[in-house]
Amino acid sequence: MRGPQPRVVTNLEHLNAEQSDIDDDVPMPELQHNLRLIVDLVEADIQTIHKKMKQEKETTVLLEKERVRLQKEVDRQKNQIGTLELLTTTLVDIQQKIASGVMQLDSVAAAFSSLQDDYAEEYKLHNLSAVALSFGLPLMVKVFSGWEPLLQPHHGTDILVVWKQLLQGDDPIDYSVFPDANSYSDSPYVQLIMEAVFPSLRFAAVNTWEPRDPEPMLRFLETWENLLPKSVLHSILEHLVMPKLSLAVDQWDPRQETVPIHAWLHPWLPLLGQRMEPLYHPIRFKLESALRAWHASDTSAYALLSPWQTVFDSSSWEMLLVKSIVPKLMAALQELVINPRAQQLEPFRWVMAWGNAVPIHHMVTLLETGFFVKWRQVLYNWLCSTPDFEEVTRWYLGWKSLFTPELLANERIRWYLQNALEMMDQAVEGMPVVQPGAKENISYLRITERRQFENQQQATAAAGAYSQEHAPLSASVGRDNGNTEMSLKEVVEMFAEQNDVQFLPKVGRLHEGFQVYGFGSVSICMDNAQQRLYAQSGDRWVPVSLEQLLDMNRIPSKRWK
Repeated sequence: MRGPQPRVVTNLEHLNAEQSDIDDDVPMPELQHNLRLIVDLVEADIQTIHKKMKQEKETTVLLEKERVRLQKEVDRQKNQIGTLELLTTTLVDIQQKIASGVMQLDSVAAAFSSLQDDYAEEYKLHNLSAVALSFGLPLMVKVFSGWEPLLQPHHGTDILVVWKQLLQGDDPIDYSVFPDANSYSDSPYVQLIMEAVFPSLRFAAVNTWEPRDPEPMLRFLETWENLLPKSVLHSILEHLVMPKLSLAVDQWDPRQETVPIHAWLHPWLPLLGQRMEPLYHPIRFKLESALRAWHASDTSAYALLSPWQTVFDSSSWEMLLVKSIVPKLMAALQELVINPRAQQLEPFRWVMAWGNAVPIHHMVTLLETGFFVKWRQVLYNWLCSTPDFEEVTRWYLGWKSLFTPELLANERIRWYLQNALEMMDQAVEGMPVVQPGAKENISYLRITERRQFENQQQATAAAGAYSQEHAPLSASVGRDNGNTEMSLKEVVEMFAEQNDVQFLPKVGRLHEGFQVYGFGSVSICMDNAQQRLYAQSGDRWVPVSLEQLLDMNRIPSKRWK
């Protein structure tokens, strides 16, 4: 198709010529060209106008939407202005009625409660709680004027329940329309408590409250538990209660006062908790001073100390007992006379009364040193005199019943009781009864008779290995067939025997719960659990090796005890 009419071309050379002939046949080509230009221009103008009309319609729609939005904003602003005018009028009216005495505290609370319900958003937005505080505070001060909080703890609580709801809300907004009412950094309710309630409480706490009678203050705090903000409660405990308790502890004398200190201090533990830690050191010091003249027969000491077992930390509690109680219990056991014919059990019961308070390892050491030595010796003497074995059995069971379950579960206590049974079995079967304690008292002589030279060489090698770099004292020395492990005590005994040094226990002497022994002129003790050997140097106990211990014994000095 190359023209208005279809045609068949047989010779391509005349293709363009023929087309030109056809074009030359169109009448008035210039006119047609101009008409086409005019049509194109008009068409462009029509399209432009159409676009403008479309844009105008869209603009009209947008402007209508904006008009509606602005109208709504105008209406909202009018409503806000109306609300603010109403609030202002209401607040002015309340202020005038308060000034004229027509409105009292309950009426003011009711008016602001109505505003809070009807205009909740505006109440928070414009910090009306601060305005309520400024109106109600003078009236609230009058309510609590002359108030004795420790005698009348419920006074005014019903009023404050309402005012707490009015004043304790969200934090104030900075752009409040009542800037004068927004000058406090604390919440309005805290301001109300601090200015209306706290002064009377502070006066009562400082001038009338006696710390040895905690109930009035505790009753007040319990009554006001849900009304006092945390910051105010902290201030009361920190600035009113603790100074009074501290002063009372400083003035407390356990030797003169009949009311135990825990009766008026422990009720504060739920509220004060760890804040009471600074009071514990002077309490322990005074208890130690008071117990210097104490005798184990005085049961009041247990009543005085036992409530503190769960209050003091375990190390402080143990130190207090080791210093003040354990030596007195040891003295009581030393006073105990074991006589199956006329037994006086009171001293032993004095000691057992402390079974739940004194740490188990100290109780075991007490009984090992102060009781079982005498008890087994009496049993031995009795068994050697052809006794009534039924009576011996009753005697044994009677003593066993005096031990606490915790002590009966202890391995060392079970060993002593089992050893007593073995002695009884030997006597019943007609066998020679082995005297108790003989091995402990002359162990180094018996070891000499029993051990051979090769075993001694092995013990020396073990001791030499320890003396290098203070390694833990342990020795695997064969007994008889070389398969039994030696204890630390036996290693020291053998070492003392090899060096011709006397090694005996010092009856009644303990250090941190460990039996004290005499290695020649040096006092020593052994920690079997840690495999450590300690020697007394002046007022200190220092870890030593066996070679160092031998050197200390050879040096004639007053330092070694």
